[in-house]
Amino acid sequence: MSIHSETVCIAGVGHAAPANIRPNSEILKAFPHRTEEEMIRLTGIRERRHAAEDETATDLAVIAVQHALEQAGMPVSAIDGIIMATIIPDQPVPSAASALARRLGVPRALAFDVNAACSGWLYALEVGRSFIVAGTARNVVVVTAELLSRITNPQDHETAFLFGDGAGAAILTGGAGGHRLHRMGLSGDADQFESIQRPGGGARMPWPGAEGCDKENFYLQMNGTSVFKHAVIGFSEQIEQTLARENLKPGDIAWVVPHQANARILTAVSKRVGIPYDRFVVTISKYGNTSAASVSMALGWAAEEGIFSPGDRIIFCSVGAGLTFAGGLLVW
Repeated sequence: MSIHSETVCIAGVGHAAPANIRPNSEILKAFPHRTEEEMIRLTGIRERRHAAEDETATDLAVIAVQHALEQAGMPVSAIDGIIMATIIPDQPVPSAASALARRLGVPRALAFDVNAACSGWLYALEVGRSFIVAGTARNVVVVTAELLSRITNPQDHETAFLFGDGAGAAILTGGAGGHRLHRMGLSGDADQFESIQRPGGGARMPWPGAEGCDKENFYLQMNGTSVFKHAVIGFSEQIEQTLARENLKPGDIAWVVPHQANARILTAVSKRVGIPYDRFVVTISKYGNTSAASVSMALGWAAEEGIFSPGDRIIFCSVGAGLTFAGGLLVW
């Protein structure tokens, strides 16, 4: 059996969200010409979570991992790999994964970060799967934590309502049985590089100018029209490619756990691929779009709610800044 076809076990999943709930009504204060009904119709979001000033991405990641370890029945000492997907680590260097390894008490674990934006957790799952199949690691934490509230422009009507904070994690092992993770399909479209971006904060533009006139470059920026079009196509293609790769039909799928981009996008995807919308796990109404964390949070929430049954075929799919695309199968 090749590395491309071998599955690994997801032994446990977990998620975490800040306690602070920020409803649409608070954000609407900056947009008196808009209404609650309009925002729900356009995005499907009613509220999102925002971290407290003294709360960090690592704090949320620790909680998510602890929940996943508890579900897996595994001691933290068994972990020998940590892969963190995030677009906004607590600090650029060292990696967020290294900070988490220290907090968890496994300082010798291999640890590094992945940035594939909203597709990041699925990219990290595939890296973790490949590491286990290759023998690089035995028990891998695949985790994501995002504090998007720190880089969301409260005055930008395109993004102010969309983003929230949260974390999610899965424990991958090489054991038999359990929830079986298949290969993720990964791809991209760098021609759409500017569709979602944060130009500032890197080597090209490390800090705002003295006058502060370029402050908007340090917030997330999005071309909503372009993103909507490419997201609907991208999500749909990931689902269809997963079906083809696994020799399945839409009727064989029990659930779709997508990146929580926008409810209108997911509704359009449902119609396009022929999988009913009530088969989509949708948590965007209460958590918003949490970038790389959204798929893991939706999976963790659904597992806690007990909506999955043994043998359920679940499709993951995501479109993220880059653009990045990811999709694959999990058999519960």
